[in-house]
Amino acid sequence: MTSTPNSAACHASTATAAGRSDTRLVVIRGNSASGKSSVAQGLRDRYGCGVAIVGQDVIRRNVLREHDTARGANIALLGRIARAALDAGFHVVLEGILYADRYGHMITSLVRDHRGVSNCYYLDVPLEATLVRHASKADAAYLAQVTDDHLTSWYRELDLLPGGLESVIPAESTLQDTIARIARETDLASASTVPPQQCKPSQGDSMSPLVLMSDPRVAAIPVRECGEPLVDVRDHDFRVDPRKQDPLGAFAHVREGVLAQLQLARSILPAGTDLLFIEGYRPLSLQQRYFTEYRNELAAAHPDWTAEQLHQAASRYVSPPQIAPHSAGAAVDVTLVDQDGHELDLGTRVNASPEESDGACFTHAPNLSDHARHHRTLLLNAMEEAGFTNYGIEFWHFSIADRYDALMRQEPHARYGPIELP
Repeated sequence: MTSTPNSAACHASTATAAGRSDTRLVVIRGNSASGKSSVAQGLRDRYGCGVAIVGQDVIRRNVLREHDTARGANIALLGRIARAALDAGFHVVLEGILYADRYGHMITSLVRDHRGVSNCYYLDVPLEATLVRHASKADAAYLAQVTDDHLTSWYRELDLLPGGLESVIPAESTLQDTIARIARETDLASASTVPPQQCKPSQGDSMSPLVLMSDPRVAAIPVRECGEPLVDVRDHDFRVDPRKQDPLGAFAHVREGVLAQLQLARSILPAGTDLLFIEGYRPLSLQQRYFTEYRNELAAAHPDWTAEQLHQAASRYVSPPQIAPHSAGAAVDVTLVDQDGHELDLGTRVNASPEESDGACFTHAPNLSDHARHHRTLLLNAMEEAGFTNYGIEFWHFSIADRYDALMRQEPHARYGPIELP
């Protein structure tokens, strides 16, 4: 990691200086499938509008369609885009393989000229782990085009920039741990934002800040229980998947008002596409079991964490029972199927963790095929138009009128709180 103080920036001439004293520059490098784009997207999700992601692959492959060579036009263009974004007041995340011998001068010059704080990271993932991660990707077309032989030929071990410019993050660091570390070390959370007039994202915009279930503001929302009963969606002609089925059929229940909005969402979907209902209500005892099991997994992987750290980390992916939308009958896990009931490709399986999916479970994950992104957009648009709020870590999870939804909509209270199945 390097923190570029204001005094260092003074060595740059007025013509080359970039950004402001309060902008952040984060450089994330590593081999293919090391998680660079997922980390970049996670930083944007955590911070919100005001973070510009400058991706090597986007510029080199999509914009210029050129091979990666020492004289590639993308090298200078990446630097110019990063400088322009910094000058406009955006924080910049520059990510890519960015081989040191080809891109090193551009990166070191950018760090030298940046008036604000600069941090550089190298994601160190061994070749064997790289191949495993690559094989787990859901994009079949990409897997057919990019083989293990390609990844092996591209792979460079610890291809670090000169001068000790980078902090090395080992493969054992989970996606969420890596994001949290970089956000902490860059102090991104306290960094200034771009002017409000430049930043007016909609609820479904990938640049909206990602609020986690562990956020204390969720638990702080009061509940004014409306008393609506739980109803069984199987009595209302829904396609229901049995993977979460329990002996009492609790999984197929939702609040009466939630059912009405689900029916509306189905009507919004295009012809030939339908919702597949996977899980609704989750008893408090089951929610507590899920939370405890995940917390115990984290405790085994991180024996040095305190009880508070374990609770906060577990809460990001499994809600504590007292605030869990599922235990209020207010949340649904859904995906899309075709007219024959076959699941459509949405990038990864429902209930995949960030670690398992390399971040593809995030609603606005960048590492998706065009088909998967299109299907996610169909689902997100239909559910949000019907009044649901998506949880950005899980593309399949939507809730309405619970604490999380109330916070995101700036409502004074929630209508649905924890409930037991009669």
